[in-house]
Order: sequence, then C-alpha cells, then structure tokens
Amino acid sequence: MAVLGLLVLVAALRSGPSPANLLLALAWLIPLLLPLHGVLAGSRWTHAWATLCVAPYLIAGVMEMIANPTLRTFAASITFASLAWFAALIRYLRVTRAVPGPRPPVPRAPA
Repeated sequence: MAVLGLLVLVAALRSGPSPANLLLALAWLIPLLLPLHGVLAGSRWTHAWATLCVAPYLIAGVMEMIANPTLRTFAASITFASLAWFAALIRYLRVTRAVPGPRPPVPRAPA
C-alpha cells in the first residue's frame, strides 16, 4: 500500500502543465513501476531488489524538506511513504524467509 501512496505523491509533486514536468514525472515514476508487478505477486526476489529503489525517493524527500520550505509538506509525505514502503518490503522478507533446518554435513577437503 505504501508504494501506491508513494506513486500518487510523486505524481502529484512532479506533474504540471508543461511537457518538461510530464517527462520528469515519468522519470520519477518508472523506478516505482518496475517492481510493482512482482511486489504485488509476492515474489521474494522482487521484494529484495525493490528495497534498492527506495533510496532515491528517501534522499530526494529529505533534501527537499531541508532546501525547499514551500514543498516541505509534500517532501515529508514522500519521505514518510518511502520509509513505510522500505519497512513493508523488509517486513515481508523477514516473514517469508525459509526456516533453517538441519543442514547436510560438509564434506572434508582431502589432506
């Protein structure tokens, strides 16, 4: 759910009447849309690499909160949504990890 909220926030922040804003909005949305299918399907592998997609949004949100007082509310929302998305991804990976069982013995190397 956090990724959908982040999608809406980024689209609202970066969309505008000029074509340059539209291209910028698409550039911001593509990294969120790439893992969306696998995340919704429940793929552990996609959840693992989707955590790497969070960093640019977190960095941009913190940077805008500090540097741009007029967009501070939107930037705080993006920061919160990206942290929520990251926490949800990590939580899914922890819940669905394999339970360690007995491991087969490791063969000894010849001396």
